[in-house]
Amino acid sequence: MGIIVEIVLQFGMLSLVAFGGAGAVLPELHRLAVVTHHWMNDATFTHLVAISQATPGPNAIIATLLGWHVAGLAGALAATTAMCGPSSLLIYFFMRFWEKIHGTRWRLIIQTGISPLAIGLVLASGCIITRGADASWGAYGLTAATVLIVLNSRWNPLWLIGAGAMLGLAGVI
Repeated sequence: MGIIVEIVLQFGMLSLVAFGGAGAVLPELHRLAVVTHHWMNDATFTHLVAISQATPGPNAIIATLLGWHVAGLAGALAATTAMCGPSSLLIYFFMRFWEKIHGTRWRLIIQTGISPLAIGLVLASGCIITRGADASWGAYGLTAATVLIVLNSRWNPLWLIGAGAMLGLAGVI
């Protein structure tokens, strides 16, 4: 199977479970790109994630960067279309149903069930990025402290990002 077809199939399927955007499926993107297909190593994957996070715009830019790295411009176009297309169509049609069940018990059940799923996917993404960026205990400790602060305070995460950047610049981690 051609690499473009593989990108479209894999990213298209991930698109349908990317609750909260492409950041929520980073662990699976990592598994596909690094472990299964060996398109890149951990460090390259982490660098591409960092570039995608620093770039203004939607977090689906990670799909574009991965596709570009793997297959150039054709890969970037295929990955972006596959990551955004299926989920956009699904949401377009799902919203009609969602509005029809407004105020019903089923809507509350769906919302209650999806929330932990989305949170778990985002937390798993943080673990993957930490593991790929640095294998030291300092990186894991900083990640754990950041998660605890975000979950237990009203601090804006930008302050934590700035603090982490300062620790990195100072050579602490």
